[in-house]
Amino acid sequence: MKQTDYDLIIVGGGMVGASLACALKNTPLNIAIIEAFVLNSDQQPSYDDRGIALAYGSQIIFEAMGLWSQLAPHCTAIKDIHVSDRGHFGITRLSAQVEQVPALGQIITAREMGQVFHHALTQQNNLDVICPNSVTSLIQHSDSVELTLDDDRHISAKLIVAADGGQSTIRQLLGLGALESDYQQTAITANITPERAHQNRAFERFTDSGPIALLPMSDNRCSLVWTVTAGDEKDILKLSDSDFLTQLQERFGYRLGKLIRVGQRNNYPLKLMQADQPVQHRIVLIGNAAHSLHPIAGQGFNLGLRDVAALADVLIDHCEDCGDAHLLNDYKQWRQQDQDNVIKSTDSLVKLFSNNQPLLGHCRGAGLALIDVLPPVKHWLAKKSMGLGRKQPRLGRGISL
Repeated sequence: MKQTDYDLIIVGGGMVGASLACALKNTPLNIAIIEAFVLNSDQQPSYDDRGIALAYGSQIIFEAMGLWSQLAPHCTAIKDIHVSDRGHFGITRLSAQVEQVPALGQIITAREMGQVFHHALTQQNNLDVICPNSVTSLIQHSDSVELTLDDDRHISAKLIVAADGGQSTIRQLLGLGALESDYQQTAITANITPERAHQNRAFERFTDSGPIALLPMSDNRCSLVWTVTAGDEKDILKLSDSDFLTQLQERFGYRLGKLIRVGQRNNYPLKLMQADQPVQHRIVLIGNAAHSLHPIAGQGFNLGLRDVAALADVLIDHCEDCGDAHLLNDYKQWRQQDQDNVIKSTDSLVKLFSNNQPLLGHCRGAGLALIDVLPPVKHWLAKKSMGLGRKQPRLGRGISL
């Protein structure tokens, strides 16, 4: 095999790319990360003040990586989840105590997660961080892939992993198509302080313009994801803090009392994207480069982290040629069903709960009420929300769920 500069090059140093590098820290693989921004800087868009929902299954993956002890002090546990549909009766409540787990999930800010990753990466002996740089072209050879960077450097590896987000440069350079659907919705994000203690409860409230999620954070703050009809965000973002909270209060209700403070507001359009054939010759797309989801069930990063864990798991056992086609096919077969199921279920939820038809609204309310009194159904729903109930990567530790 032709000598390469690296065994593995990860394009993208955000949460997914950094997670993969950390998962492979104790392997003989020679790894590089190419990142367009200086890591752990205010310029890096991946690491802002958004609240990131980590499912319980993701906590287990981070434990296997040896990272959970560093992440845990920055996390706020989700002990209960309260699901409701505005204007209709019926609620569903999920409980960590009933499911006999420490927490259904955890909330951490992207910034705090980035600090943990940055510290871990600086301690990693088998890793080079190449930044700020971006990829401008690639050539796939039989036994390697050669990348050209924006400073005209050429570097090669046996395997390229694209973790460079929804606007993936690698996906564009490969000319890959994608299944795409524009939901005509925009997510407004901010941190909110309510009058009452959140008591580690997460709220998902469906409305006629899309779901509102309030997730527990430290200092009695809540991470807000407010879905609105595309275009409406312009007027909402112009509101004063007081008027913004009044309008949000009218949509969310008073389960946390009066909403008294809001932090910096941001927004992003909501689209579904699933790349065609994310496994190519010596190239794999993972995370948002392979699939972007609606935030309705908080599964986006968790799905990407399962990509990371599965890929790391197959690479750990096959370090001689980490870009071997049989190896990558094993990864593809492992991940395809989980990715398809999560994408389909998330898309169905969006369509079901964004429909204003009165009869359907009453059926949704009745469905939520019915789920709440059927323990087996609630248990199944809780397992799905925690990212459990499927073959789990072991990350070389023999872990299974």
